[in-house]
Formats: sequence, structure tokens, C-alpha cells
Amino acid sequence: MKTSSRLDVIDLLAFSVLLFIQPATLRAQQRPPILEQLAKTYGLDSFGQIEAIRYTWSAQFPGVNVSRSWVWEPKTGKVSYEGKDKDGKPVKVTYMRSQLSSQPDAVKNEVDPGFMNDNYWLLFPFHAYWDTSATVTDQGMHKLPAGSGSAKLVAVKYPTEGGYTPGDTWELYVGKDNRVEQFVYRRGGPKKPSLVTTTWEGYKKAGPLLISTEHRGTADGKPAHIFLSDVSVKLTGSDTWMNAQ
Repeated sequence: MKTSSRLDVIDLLAFSVLLFIQPATLRAQQRPPILEQLAKTYGLDSFGQIEAIRYTWSAQFPGVNVSRSWVWEPKTGKVSYEGKDKDGKPVKVTYMRSQLSSQPDAVKNEVDPGFMNDNYWLLFPFHAYWDTSATVTDQGMHKLPAGSGSAKLVAVKYPTEGGYTPGDTWELYVGKDNRVEQFVYRRGGPKKPSLVTTTWEGYKKAGPLLISTEHRGTADGKPAHIFLSDVSVKLTGSDTWMNAQ
């Protein structure tokens, strides 16, 4: 899928699936037990209670300082976006992901790929569990990519065909508490950055969900800071937003 050069720079990660696989379609293949344990730690069993999630994704690294705000309703696939287009002009748009093909090119080629990127940063343990096209392996204990210590390495590799950037691999370093401590992203295609290594910290609870809000590290060797702010959830049957804390 053709995207703008600005989008290529901003979206540190891209994915081998276009539409989210929802929990009803799970377990198409055998997965290592750590994957479900990981997802449950982040609130998988309570995800059905989530009516809406609101958050802002931001990235800061040399030459880039960007923020995008989202409201996602997972039961309906409704997405609301507020941010800027590739020319820096303010944009507000709401669309249904099930009707993406009928949306303007700016939504299909800029907004929705941004949504995919940012939502994976927000909820990757769930996506790893839902995305049955990915091959997941438990590789046992390994040294952490940065600093001292060790953790269990869980590798999530996407297929070599289809999606925005086929062949992407996420290497999650999972601690004894089944929380991700660090991760390494290896892009399957030629776009940059090719290698991203960051921490997973700044943990907060948004309703029943556990969210890592701070990611510090490097993108192709350059300092990178990716963070989530203004995170809140709305539970089914309630009109009240519950702020992450």
C-alpha cells in the first residue's frame, strides 16, 4: 500500500494484517502458553467489557515530533482521529474500519495506517494473541537487549506476504511477572527504521487494562522516545471515562 513519506517516517512499526482479528476467531494454531499468559496479564479476560479506548500516541526522535489522538470502539470498529495530515494541517475524521474501502485516500493511506501503528503500541500483547497469522515462539531466557538482567524471549513473526510490511518480527522480553520489559522490532521490508529497541515502562491501569505508556530506546541507532498519554477507557453500560493511573 502506498503511503506518504512522512507516514513512513512517523510510523515506526507497520504490520502484516490490515484488519484486527477479534477474539472470536482465535486459536487457529498451537501457540506457546506464555502468549496467553502475557495477554491475560494485560487484561485479555476483561477486554469484552471495553466500549471505547481513548489515547494519544506520540513519537520524538531526530527530525520528528508528532502526536496523534484516537478514540477506538472495538465492538463496532469505529475510529475517531485528531492530528495533522502530511502537510501539517489539522485533521479530524471519524470512520468505520469495516467500510475503509469507501473512505477518501487520505483515510486509507495515511490515517488508518497510523491507527494500526499506534494501536499496536497500545495493545501489542493482545494483537500478538489475536493475530493467528503470526508465528509465536518461546525462546527461553535471554539477556536483555539494553542494560543488565535477563527475561524470557517471546518472538512474534508475521508472514512474508500481505499487509503493510510483510515479515516483521517483534521480540518481546517478558519478566517473571509476565510484563514486557523491553522489546526489539525488526522490519521485514526496506523501509526505515529497520531496527527499533525500546523499554516498556510507565505502566498504568486503564480500567481493567494494563498499559505501558513509556518506551525509550533507539531507532536505527538514534535516540527514540515513544509514549502514550491521555489514556482512558469507557466500559460497556457506562458514560464515564476511566483515566489510566
